[in-house]
Amino acid sequence: MPKVKADSKADDNRLKRKGAGTGRKQSKKAAKDPNKPKRAPSAFFVFMSEFREQYKKQHPDNRSVAAVAKAGGNEWKSMSDAEKAPFIAKAGKEKEKYEKSIQAYNKRLAEGKNPSEEEESDKSKSEVNDDDDEEKEEEEDDE
Repeated sequence: MPKVKADSKADDNRLKRKGAGTGRKQSKKAAKDPNKPKRAPSAFFVFMSEFREQYKKQHPDNRSVAAVAKAGGNEWKSMSDAEKAPFIAKAGKEKEKYEKSIQAYNKRLAEGKNPSEEEESDKSKSEVNDDDDEEKEEEEDDE
């Protein structure tokens, strides 16, 4: 029986890696725009925001996020459609707000205006003015 080299095992492991040997490069994600509106929460997430507060009051010593999520999920599953209705209505209102804000955001992008460049901060304007004042003072001192 022929001896197996130790290097062959390393080669096998490299081939088993995900995407190894395909020759494809991973594409880089595009940078996210910080001015883009956040998506509206679903009815379950609206429910969970209220449920977390109640759960923390009942269990003040519990620090486990998983325990809160599991209890919230079980509570949501056990609720009837009538009990879920107020959360669904709140989620619908949030979705309408989101749709309006995303339309306004897309309109600004279509016009070619970058929302972050639209308004400069007062601090940046004052710093530019301070630099101009310093240059004038230096010119006066030279004379």
